[in-house]
Amino acid sequence: MTDAVVSSPVGAAPAQRVSLLRVLGPAHVWALGVGIVLVGEYTGWNFAVDKGGALATLIVCWFVGVLYTSVAMIDSEVTSTVAAAGGQYAQAKHIVGPLMAFNVALYLVFAYTMLQVSDAILVGDLVVTVAGTEGLQRHAFVVLTIVVLAWLNYRGVLMTLNVNFVITAIAYVAIVVLFFAVQPWSQGTVLKLGELVTPDNALPYGWIGVIAAFHFGIWFYLGIEGTTQAAEEVRSPARSLPYGTMAGMITLLIGAAMTWYVCASLLPWEYLGFTFFPLYDAARITGSGFLETLMFWGTVLAAVASANGCINDAARAWFSLGRDRYLPTWFSAVHPKYRTPYRSILFLLPIALAFAFIADLNQAITFSILSGLLGYTFMSINIVMFRRKWPLGSIRRGYTHPFHPMPALALLALCIVTYFAVFLGYGSQLIAMTIFYIIVSVWFHFYRYKYVRRGDQFTMPWPKPVGY
Repeated sequence: MTDAVVSSPVGAAPAQRVSLLRVLGPAHVWALGVGIVLVGEYTGWNFAVDKGGALATLIVCWFVGVLYTSVAMIDSEVTSTVAAAGGQYAQAKHIVGPLMAFNVALYLVFAYTMLQVSDAILVGDLVVTVAGTEGLQRHAFVVLTIVVLAWLNYRGVLMTLNVNFVITAIAYVAIVVLFFAVQPWSQGTVLKLGELVTPDNALPYGWIGVIAAFHFGIWFYLGIEGTTQAAEEVRSPARSLPYGTMAGMITLLIGAAMTWYVCASLLPWEYLGFTFFPLYDAARITGSGFLETLMFWGTVLAAVASANGCINDAARAWFSLGRDRYLPTWFSAVHPKYRTPYRSILFLLPIALAFAFIADLNQAITFSILSGLLGYTFMSINIVMFRRKWPLGSIRRGYTHPFHPMPALALLALCIVTYFAVFLGYGSQLIAMTIFYIIVSVWFHFYRYKYVRRGDQFTMPWPKPVGY
């Protein structure tokens, strides 16, 4: 299942089978999921304030938290059972079929690639802004960030996620330090929430603003589902994936609450909705040079950790498409020494660089959000089909999520609300992306589908589904 074949000369010994390494534990899964998402606490979420106000963003923070808790629970059940690279793609090919699997893999690749682009733009903008040197361009820092992290991923998953664990932990601790440094238990001493969020401006656009805020409120947690991309490289999928994913979700819920409370209590909502660096600007308001420096490095490290995890996940999805012949098998090569999907990593590198030069931050974020939403919509349908085809007790599950089908229904409802929110501000981009995925689906059906060997892609030793 996990092997890519290295070709050998005619008459030589049989080709050596090179597979991805199973070297990761729960801490690495946590580092992958939280590392991808934490940058959303440092920037991105605050654009929801511009859409609906500070109170609307708090409401959305918790509603979207429900959405992503559902994502985490659903993913933990299915991926701890379907433990293969590609995450949701591997789920789709086993449970639904090739066309859905192909589309899900594309959603993953574009969601992570555009998130990676957003991270690199953020690093470049922040360094140029803080340096304040005339003539200094962000493009050099964008290229440096993407290329160095691609090299790190090329060299091995264990080293990549060890680095991610360290820098993610530092960035998260920085938020905790800022939270306690501004004395959150004593409103009025440093924090001014009562003055900045008043009955007159709490919901400046009414309840339609709450709906509109879903567009960027999703940024608080976008990417936690990336933990599933490590399924084939963890030592114990049944243990590591649920523990790492759920621990990551709890970490992010706490971080999101602290972030909103500090920023909304220090920055006027009109400014908070436009700045690219809300936590950094909040630290500047305190007048503490230490906190300002801490938030600068926290923002940089969070963006780097996110881009690092995105390269890892996008490459695994692309690699899986090649291995199953949805794309040319050339992409399924595994490096004989580093045991990484190195061709997929290298192929996606210039694509990320190209988008980084032509897209602005809002466009890149929206592209990532829309691709992610399409994947989440699939998850709500996928888990219902999974439970119907293989009821509890019919196959061994590493984790069983509670209250089924409520998480799936909550996820689907919140996805619909978020689609509407995106349509309010980026309707043309939503329509363009939908058309793009339809065109690519038609291409796959008429050109690429004939290369897929359906018998080979079903790798789980499960009984026949109920009703077949």
